[in-house]
Amino acid sequence: MPVEEATTTRVIGVLWGVLMFMQRRRGAIVGANQGVPDTLERMTTSRSSIRRGYLDGPTGQIHYRRCMGRGSGGEVGEPLILLHQSPLSSTQFEAVMPALAAVGFDALALDMPGFGMSDVAADGATLEDFASIISAGLRAMGWTSANLVGHHTGAVLGAVFAAANPQAVRKLVLNGFPLLGKAERDHFATFYFGPKDPKPDGSHLLIAWENRLRSTPGWSDIRLMHRYTVEALHRDGSNWRAFPLVISADLEAVLKRIEVPTLMFTNTGEDLHSATQRAHGLRPDFFAYAELQGGSHDIIDEQPENWVREIVRYLRA
Repeated sequence: MPVEEATTTRVIGVLWGVLMFMQRRRGAIVGANQGVPDTLERMTTSRSSIRRGYLDGPTGQIHYRRCMGRGSGGEVGEPLILLHQSPLSSTQFEAVMPALAAVGFDALALDMPGFGMSDVAADGATLEDFASIISAGLRAMGWTSANLVGHHTGAVLGAVFAAANPQAVRKLVLNGFPLLGKAERDHFATFYFGPKDPKPDGSHLLIAWENRLRSTPGWSDIRLMHRYTVEALHRDGSNWRAFPLVISADLEAVLKRIEVPTLMFTNTGEDLHSATQRAHGLRPDFFAYAELQGGSHDIIDEQPENWVREIVRYLRA
């Protein structure tokens, strides 16, 4: 097949994926759910118990997913807020939310401003502005405090919020924390998430695809790579705005201000494994530490049961 034809075929394939993704996202948005899966098999595979909605935030409407578990006495589950990585959305937690609800958590996953289906943050938004959606989530649910679990960019927002609002955080899990050196900052600064500059020949779509593969060392699921490339393309570039803030922030200072119980959590195959170990080493007598073996930064989809086990073990310790 000629090179031009092969390139056109690949671009059409990516465009078709975008169309299918958008079609799926047009589904009805409904309120919080009351049901809880009652078996291990269902809790790790069933996503029908996840409900979606919007809440008002400082940046506009914030889209969320909620999976509402119950305590052993039938009471509403323990509050848990989940914060995703860049450039994804709360879809990142679909594989684990039923499991968390099944063991008694009321799991709320938020789309950060400009990500997923949330409104875009204003120009010049800071990490504190992005993290303010946590306060909005607490207020909308009627919670005074919650456990926080953040992954990559979400971990940074969780840390920023916890450092400033310790009374609102029960326990904090920082999954893949980017405490970076200069060489690492320079490396991550080359990442390309979406069509900032669309090209008539569609080559920007191929760049996004190739960047997703390059930025996921150890990837093993090509369908997952496709799904997350399409999601990155979904927002026309607004889902990269938090990333430069993350890689340029003084996160060491943020970590030193945290006063709530905190777990540094990683997996050996992800690109922030060393950075997370470095973060733990900053306060080894205060931060707990756990790691899973293998995987990539898509560990939540790759090892959902193992991931949930470690999260629950720490939050219930």
